[in-house]
Amino acid sequence: MRFFSDNAAPAHPAVLEAILGANGQDTAYDGDALSRRLDARFGELFGCEVAVLWVPSGTAANCLALTAMCPPHGGIVCHREAHIQNDEGGAPEFYTHGAKLMLLDGEHAKLTPDAITAFLSTVRDDVHQVQPQVVSITQATEAGCVYTSNEVAAIGAVARERGLGLHMDGARFANAVAHLGCTPAEVTWKAGVDALSFGFIKNGGMSAEALVFFRPELAKVAKYRRKRAGLLASKGRFLAAQLLAMLDDDVWLTNARTANAGAAMLAEAAGARLVHPVQANEVFVALSADEAVGLRAQGFDFYDWGEGQARLVVAWDQGAEVVAPLARAIAAL
Repeated sequence: MRFFSDNAAPAHPAVLEAILGANGQDTAYDGDALSRRLDARFGELFGCEVAVLWVPSGTAANCLALTAMCPPHGGIVCHREAHIQNDEGGAPEFYTHGAKLMLLDGEHAKLTPDAITAFLSTVRDDVHQVQPQVVSITQATEAGCVYTSNEVAAIGAVARERGLGLHMDGARFANAVAHLGCTPAEVTWKAGVDALSFGFIKNGGMSAEALVFFRPELAKVAKYRRKRAGLLASKGRFLAAQLLAMLDDDVWLTNARTANAGAAMLAEAAGARLVHPVQANEVFVALSADEAVGLRAQGFDFYDWGEGQARLVVAWDQGAEVVAPLARAIAAL
C-alpha cells in the first residue's frame, strides 16, 4: 500500500518483454535498429518531424534539453518549485556549465505569461545581467496540476516574442495528456514547445526516458553532450526497446489513465482537505501529524509534504481495488 512515489512502481510487462526481445546481437550505442526507429515512431505520435534521444533518467533528459538551448552565460526561467530547481541536485547548472535558474512564483506551481513578461521586463540588455534564453515548464507541475494547451500556447507566444526557447519537463506528461484528452501535439509543438522530456519511468518504464526535439537541429549538439556526459549507453537498444513498447498499443496512455483514476478516487475522499486541484496522479492533502501516524499504522505509505500536508501518488499498477482502502481511510478521518 505504497503511495509515496510512482518511481517505486514495477516495470510494465510489455517493457520487460521488449527488453528480452532486444537481447540479441546488434550495433552498439544508438546505431541499432530499435534506436533508429525512434524518430519515425515518435514522429507518428506527434504528427511532425522530431529527433529523439533515449536517456537513462529524467534529470538527464532535462539537462541535455537545456544545454542544447542555453549557453553557460544564459538564464533558464522556471517556477520556484520546479523539479530542475529543487530535485535535481544542481544538475542543470552542472551540465550547462553554470547557466542561471531564474525563479518565478505562481499558483499551483504554474508559470503564467504575465509573470514571465513582468520578470523579463526587469532584465536589462547589458553585459552585467544574465540574459534569459529558455523558459522551462513542468507538465504536470510539482503540485500535480496540468497546463492546458491554451496555457502552454500563451507561454510559447511570450517565449517566441522574446526569442527564447521553450522546454517542457514532462516527467508526468502521459498523465497530463490523459487528463486533457488532447493529442500530444496540441500541448507541445503546436503550442510552441521546442523540446520535451517525455517521462516513461514513472509510468511503467524501467530505465529509459525520451528526449524529444521538435526542432531537430537541437539534437545535433545534444548527441555530443550525451556522450560527453557519460549518458550514451553502449547497449542502447535496451533503452529504445522500452520506449517503443510503451508507445505500442498506447500502453503509456492506458497506464496514465489508470493512475489518474486512482488519484481522482482519493481526491473525492479527501474533499476539503485538498491543497491543490487533482489533475494527474498526485494528491496533496492536509493531514495533522496524528492523522498521518494513524494512516501509516494502517499500512499506508506516503511522503509528508511540508507541515500539516502529505503527498499521495498513485502509480500505473494501482487500480481501484488497490486505491479504495486508502480512500476509505481518508474519508473516515
